[in-house]
Amino acid sequence: MNIDLTDTTSSRINTELVKTRRALGSPATGMVLTLVIVTDEGNHYDALRAASGASKEHPSRILVVVRRPGRSPRDRAQHRLDAELRMGSDVGAGETVILRLHGELSSHAHSVVLPLLLPDAPVVVWWPDDAPDHPAEDPLGRLGQRRITDARATEDPVGALGRRAETYAPGDTDLSWTRITPWRSMLAASLDQKHSTLHSAVVEGEEYNPSSELLALWLAERLRIPVERRVSEGPGITAVRLETADGQVCLDRPDGTLAELAVPGQPDRHVALQRRSTAELIAEELRRLDPDEAYAEAVRFGVDKLAQPDPQHPTPAASATPAPAKGGGAAGAKADAKGASGEESGADSGTADSGGAGAKKASGKGGSASSEGTGRSRGAAKGASGGKKATRS
Repeated sequence: MNIDLTDTTSSRINTELVKTRRALGSPATGMVLTLVIVTDEGNHYDALRAASGASKEHPSRILVVVRRPGRSPRDRAQHRLDAELRMGSDVGAGETVILRLHGELSSHAHSVVLPLLLPDAPVVVWWPDDAPDHPAEDPLGRLGQRRITDARATEDPVGALGRRAETYAPGDTDLSWTRITPWRSMLAASLDQKHSTLHSAVVEGEEYNPSSELLALWLAERLRIPVERRVSEGPGITAVRLETADGQVCLDRPDGTLAELAVPGQPDRHVALQRRSTAELIAEELRRLDPDEAYAEAVRFGVDKLAQPDPQHPTPAASATPAPAKGGGAAGAKADAKGASGEESGADSGTADSGGAGAKKASGKGGSASSEGTGRSRGAAKGASGGKKATRS
């Protein structure tokens, strides 16, 4: 059911929503949140279709704010509110209100939206394009517990990530981060399967793809290893390669649908990593309304630090080189074996010959390198578990 209201007010819109809901036989709202979409005439159709798809999982009241300030001074001096109400099974589980703000009213969108918010329900604000530089300080952004932007929709995606880092506030997130949830979960799971010292990493993806930068930032921040960002033909992210002491861990997705995971010592396997639609991304973001700390740490790490070792955290490549054993052949071999496994050599030092002291020293160094690499591998798993769960389509 579609209802058009011309030159109306927020109070009349609320009254019409209640009347229409009763006419449809559902006096109770049954909605869990309010989703505010701030867009323009050229993009509101795609954004509304994605939000309607997400509302099947999260019944919500969708408020689409379309600003039309006018081109001429006469149009800008006028103010008018037009609304289009959509209810019923055709628009998903919930209610949809398209608000067109004309003239000076376009500068006061928060005053129009505030009376239409569901009582005692969380509010999520989404900018599909042209997000403000500081979403948390935007008048509409102040109404929401979560604020969703999309750096990929900007002219300078990498520069947009820098602005997000400078103006981050708890509750901010970006769909470029949501797109890499399956990648983060798969990489963390692969490191959990085999603990090994990590040396470096490479992330390959399209040139203007901020998700590639965010994935590289997440790996660099969590693992404290040099991460290189390489440009590929796409689509999206095409491969991630982790150099370890046991070999290369590679997650390769050349076609944007099916990926191949290669872990040293294990057979290669195929995993589903299909590129997801905007509706699926929005549905994932609406599953959690608390601040995303993993996103905050990754975006604040800084793109300029990619492929550069952190001086405060030595790279595993420098610390993983085992010290040569000072003892004889048998004692030195025993020390190397114990150093690789991380065991202590104190029990055998008493029975070793003149090289026993050197073997014990080498074992201690090797054990510390092994434990350091294991800690970094587990750090990646912790980072992914702190983020959102993967949703594979």
